[in-house]
Amino acid sequence: MPSIAASRIVYLQSRVSRFDDQMAYKELFTAFYPSLFQFVLGIIKSRQPAEEIVSDLFMKIWEKRSTLEEIQNLRVYCFVAARHLSINQLEKQKRHRHADIDEFKSHLFYSAPDPEECMISAEMLRLIHDVVDDLPPRCKLSFKLVKEYGFKYREAAEILQVSEKTIENQLSIALKKISAAIHFDIGRSIPVIAGLH
Repeated sequence: MPSIAASRIVYLQSRVSRFDDQMAYKELFTAFYPSLFQFVLGIIKSRQPAEEIVSDLFMKIWEKRSTLEEIQNLRVYCFVAARHLSINQLEKQKRHRHADIDEFKSHLFYSAPDPEECMISAEMLRLIHDVVDDLPPRCKLSFKLVKEYGFKYREAAEILQVSEKTIENQLSIALKKISAAIHFDIGRSIPVIAGLH
């Protein structure tokens, strides 16, 4: 789930763009870095290059800060840019070793306990993790963007450059496979639990 409100992001964008506000820039970096790092790490599977990619992305944002207010959704923009930078990194690595964006290891990341996490036992988490790891690559990316990073279907579709319907279908496949693995209808149960808090 995003840890910073959309209205706060717009405010910080404005501060950085209009006033070169380094504190606002630092707040954006701190808010976005953990999820961007996990996303990039999932694609390129190497910690140091993942850190460099996210740092480079934020350097570019600072360099082009005068146009920052023109970006409609900075969070989606950052994930799209991170994806492109990751693909470029993989292309560079191809001459040294065979790497493919569609063959990444899943890194399920839960930042804070919530009712959904509390109701799922360690055994269920292990089962879910295993199922997610075995999902087809596009399905896995779609699942992570929506369920782990909290993007809307429309935003996930923009990041992966596919249709919203594709994201919806991929999520449906993922949830069916997870439900079958743990003998539990996650699609029905989680919205009910989420609605209680």
